[in-house]
Amino acid sequence: MKRVLVLVLIPFVFSLVAKPNQKQTKKPKVEPIPNRLIDYGQFKKIVNRSETERETHRLTEEQFLQMMAEDGVVVLDARSENRFRLLHIKGAVNLPFTEFTKDSLASVIPEPKSKILIYCNNNFEGNEQAFAAKSPAASLNLSTYNSLKAYGYNNIYELGPLLDVNQTKLPLVSEPKETDPTSK
Repeated sequence: MKRVLVLVLIPFVFSLVAKPNQKQTKKPKVEPIPNRLIDYGQFKKIVNRSETERETHRLTEEQFLQMMAEDGVVVLDARSENRFRLLHIKGAVNLPFTEFTKDSLASVIPEPKSKILIYCNNNFEGNEQAFAAKSPAASLNLSTYNSLKAYGYNNIYELGPLLDVNQTKLPLVSEPKETDPTSK
């Protein structure tokens, strides 16, 4: 009798140990709040599709310099206007990431097939004021790359390494501060 009882209890005990409590593993059902102008699902698709391609489109300093010299290439700096004015790659156009719209992007990159080179704060060190480093997972290159993809731009290349502003071969320039004409 004991043997039969043990044989009956073993599968029952095993099932309790092997399966986590259903109540603990179920995620609460969350009713989505509709907003036709926000699409997290599409965002995830773009990020997932871009992962492998992005890595093959990251450039060394030398490769970036060579591509900059090609006709029709747009070097895009998506940092704030203030940081751009402090120091940027010569020839870059500034369109702050927060200003990305279909029209604003078209004004600086008129051809969706244009080759676009991007860089961000996390590509340079040695000047914290102009290139304040972001958390690696919040690097502006990541957001810029995926946003450009979302707007239909597909020929995007990214500066890969972390470079010292005092040793880089990339030509860095600053723009003089605007003077207030009424202060004279």
